[in-house]
Amino acid sequence: MVQNPGPDAGTADRFAPRPWAAWGIVAGMVYLLLVAVGVVGDGFGLAVGGRAGAERLFAFATNPFVGVLLGTLTTALVQSSSTVTSIIVGLVAGGLPVGVAIPMVMGANMGTTVTNTLVSLGHLGRPDEFRRAFAAATVHDWFNLLGIVVFLPVEILFGLIERASAALLTTFGSLGSYSTGGWDVLGRAVRPGRSIVGMLAGPSPERWGGIVLIGLGVVLILVSITYLGRALKTVMVGRARRLLHAAIGRGPAAGILSGTVVTVLVQSSSTTTSLMVPLAAGGVFALREVYPFTLGANIGTTITALMAATAVSGGNREPALQIALAHFLFNVFAVAVVYGVPWLRRVPLRGADWIADLGAERRGLAFAYVLAVFFAVPAILTVVTLRLF
Repeated sequence: MVQNPGPDAGTADRFAPRPWAAWGIVAGMVYLLLVAVGVVGDGFGLAVGGRAGAERLFAFATNPFVGVLLGTLTTALVQSSSTVTSIIVGLVAGGLPVGVAIPMVMGANMGTTVTNTLVSLGHLGRPDEFRRAFAAATVHDWFNLLGIVVFLPVEILFGLIERASAALLTTFGSLGSYSTGGWDVLGRAVRPGRSIVGMLAGPSPERWGGIVLIGLGVVLILVSITYLGRALKTVMVGRARRLLHAAIGRGPAAGILSGTVVTVLVQSSSTTTSLMVPLAAGGVFALREVYPFTLGANIGTTITALMAATAVSGGNREPALQIALAHFLFNVFAVAVVYGVPWLRRVPLRGADWIADLGAERRGLAFAYVLAVFFAVPAILTVVTLRLF
């Protein structure tokens, strides 16, 4: 017997944008993101008086631990590493030194994991499900933390990621990848948008006008990434889910690749890793299958910053692209080393199992974990580190 679907059936379909309209929104939001990153760079340059002023302003942030903590806290608050790294690209375009920005993008990697951890708390009412969900969420936390523990000291001592990103940038330059005979296509395309936003700042004094521009740029980045994600979900999440189911059970390499591709499709590592939590909770995928997928999500989320950096023009184009490449390389290096070394690979799995057992036994600890790891500890350590150094 065929049941009457009722008056509400198809409501979502009627109000969901058509595929062509969704792709139009995607194009518009990509353009807005590129404009917004340029606006942040313009405003930052005005507010601090150019590169020399930026170097003085960020002298305090040369402490890499402060950079990591600020990146973690800021990303946890806005729940989007794509947003934070796009802002960092804009700041570098405005004069923030690349070496100062690299620890910030490391912290952004850590802060973005708060979303899927919060999603796992939705299974608190069912202890067995919650244990699996919390383990699937926190394995991402443990991996990103271990990546920072391994690579932050290496970066402080040897500048590995800064040097590698500079070398990769030089390779791109020699191939003409980001410049075509001086014809800056993207830069010219976004210039009218940047000019329109600049007019909104009004005839403010240079410093205050710069601060207004930074604020407008940040708001536009938040708006563009939010609506870009929603539009991409409309046209891509179904395909992404099919890709996930087809690839994730075929071994670690396929899991990493599928995590990367799915995250590129939906432009949000929070979306893709959060998608895995209920599947893990229901026992569809084991923790060892979820783990490689989250690593691929880390790599895939770097595409937003790379895309944003291509629109930066002028003398700060190269540093902006370099910090985007540094974010990409950090994630690739972390996957290669942490997942490639067997005893390191097991640390996030054991850590996730341990914290999930504790959270399942004492549910209040799960809430305490989220508040402490993503908010309280970074905020307290930032204040303490600034006062000590």
